[in-house]
Amino acid sequence: MDVVDLRNFYAQRLGVVARRFIGRGIRARWKDTRGQRVVGVGYATPYLGLFREEAERCLALMPAPQGVVRWPSTRPALAALVEEDEWPLTDSAVDRVLLVHALEISSDAPELLREVWRVLAPGGRLLAVVPNRRGLWARMDTTPFGYGRPYSRSQITQLLRETSFTPTGWGEALYVPPIARGWFLRSSVAWERTGASLSAPFNGVHIVEATKQVYRAVPARRERRRLVPTLQPALTPMPGAALR
Repeated sequence: MDVVDLRNFYAQRLGVVARRFIGRGIRARWKDTRGQRVVGVGYATPYLGLFREEAERCLALMPAPQGVVRWPSTRPALAALVEEDEWPLTDSAVDRVLLVHALEISSDAPELLREVWRVLAPGGRLLAVVPNRRGLWARMDTTPFGYGRPYSRSQITQLLRETSFTPTGWGEALYVPPIARGWFLRSSVAWERTGASLSAPFNGVHIVEATKQVYRAVPARRERRRLVPTLQPALTPMPGAALR
């Protein structure tokens, strides 16, 4: 989706509800980020405000196909337009990475996670908000969560393990159906409480936390040897020499 469409969604009442419940799930996993360097990837700006005042540094990276908007709007800009597999950050530069509207619409999800692995410090933590393929939000294209590839819990686990991450915690959000009518949204809190208490499988998004595996197997490359022909000495008669 275009960044303008994402911004417009979060300005609507349904987007405000989604932001509230997803924000609670994110905050439940990351309760304290003081002294941490936090980076949001995709369209994470609706949720980076939770950490901007307490984190040491807070940045927003938005992929080039999506576009970028100024963030924050009234302060010096902390957002940048980047290629999803090549960020302007050094190795082990940040402590935490938040993926929102990123993994499901990535053209190469494993490569995106490898870039996350590169910039995370040892012991760094990743938090990904991913649409649930069994939920109603992934089945309707009236919200950003209906675009791209939704994931099941087992699919996210396999993807993280293949890219050297270890899942450490799970959360869910958006049990309320994506119906934008005012009278229905007023009951959103009851939907959310009921779905969470019953552990219902039709939640809208997964919120998965993972840690970086510092030690991983790296295939050794065998150096190719250059073959040089061996020259052996041989006796050759000189031109014009008389034979005796």
